[in-house]
Amino acid sequence: MAYGNLREFVAALEREGELLRIERPLDPHLEIPEVIDRVCKTPGGGKALLFGSPTRGKAPLLANCFGSYRRMAMALSAESIEEPAERIAGLLAKSPPEGLGDKVRTLGELMGLSKALPRHVRTGRCKEVIRQAEDASLADLPILHCWPGDGGPFITLPMVVTAHPETGRRNVGMYRMHVYDERTTGMHWHTHKVGAGHYREHVRRGERMPVAVALGGDPAITYAATAPLPDGIDEFLFAGFLRKEPVPLVRCETCDLEVPADAEYVLEGYVEPGELRIEGPFGDHTGYYSLADEYPVFHITCITSAADPIYPATIVGRPPMEDCYIAKATERLFLPILKMTLPEIVDMNLPLEGIFHNLCIVSIRKTFPLHARKVMNALWGLGQMMFVKMIIVVDEDVNVQDIGEVIWRLGNNTDFARDTLIWEGPVDALDHSGPRPHVGGKIGLDATRKWPSEGHSREWPPDIIMSDEVKARIDAVWSELGIDP
Repeated sequence: MAYGNLREFVAALEREGELLRIERPLDPHLEIPEVIDRVCKTPGGGKALLFGSPTRGKAPLLANCFGSYRRMAMALSAESIEEPAERIAGLLAKSPPEGLGDKVRTLGELMGLSKALPRHVRTGRCKEVIRQAEDASLADLPILHCWPGDGGPFITLPMVVTAHPETGRRNVGMYRMHVYDERTTGMHWHTHKVGAGHYREHVRRGERMPVAVALGGDPAITYAATAPLPDGIDEFLFAGFLRKEPVPLVRCETCDLEVPADAEYVLEGYVEPGELRIEGPFGDHTGYYSLADEYPVFHITCITSAADPIYPATIVGRPPMEDCYIAKATERLFLPILKMTLPEIVDMNLPLEGIFHNLCIVSIRKTFPLHARKVMNALWGLGQMMFVKMIIVVDEDVNVQDIGEVIWRLGNNTDFARDTLIWEGPVDALDHSGPRPHVGGKIGLDATRKWPSEGHSREWPPDIIMSDEVKARIDAVWSELGIDP
């Protein structure tokens, strides 16, 4: 079932034993982040944390609510993170499209048929308190200063709503926001992101850009803002599909944009074309500080909120962290869509330690020479998969979720002089290893069994596997051997 607002999700977490309330006063400046970091790194991700008495701001603070497989599934109104992936696969199987463009349109149509289209309402939880102009202040929010080297406090779970000035097409993305003062923040739009594209178009036209930022609401909506959706799929539509209910949207007070009606907070405002300011540094999901650089400036004209809001936040850093579980959900949910284009793919693993875009392990049904290289190049050409720095391709019988097995196959099946593909391409804006921003080297490793047609003239040895007959005989007497306690 969908959650009507963030408080309903908190109540569900508490019923399931997934929430820890902390009433001791703690400072959002480093103290609360240190607690969050320790809990995130406990086995299984620890529990969600509700800090009832932050020493700054006027609201309780919720963190780590996505930080386990169980809570990630609950956030998606599912029993497991595989469940919505199976729904997507089932929908796509009903109407096989032809080309990639047809596939994207079909996905949108199927979601629409699932009654996932957003619905428009007059008011909602986010309109219970309205403060404009000088009355609108970020000081009321317990915004985290996450790491000692950060350039300041950062809003870390924002749903940033923008629209293309010509087409009106909406984007909802998650971009961190460096707080400069009570009514001004940075807007960390990476050059590859849709929000940055909307900004560039406003700059080209010389027009002020309306921006709205929603915080909280049904967590499925927050997750949708992080999802690497194909062009043409509205994030609020996708959220409606996930939660099996339309997202109620309400119009902003001071700009022509719509936001989730049941958000905890909405920050309304604008970005002025060409106005840039140093943003960062910021302790990022890479485990390193992303460097300070110039980014657009967001000016707040209005803050609306619930009468009893909860401020949602996260911190990122060296994995495992809360965002790792969000990334694993994305891996599962978008695998069926990936298979539409590359049906030879069996499974995929984006390990937590690979911070989502540094390492991709994929298993394939190999049917022709150099098939692994075809898959590598195809993956690098698909949306945000262009950021992946290392791709390891294995055969279909390899469990890509078992890192030990993958390393075993990689070491045994790969001749690095022959099976390595190295090239230069786009990398994530946070990657510091490349020679210049947004550009870096990539490597593909073919760890599949090699065929004579691939230039391997030697016999390929079989795996060592005991016969089924002997296994069955030992199974029958195992309990008599005194080995198991």
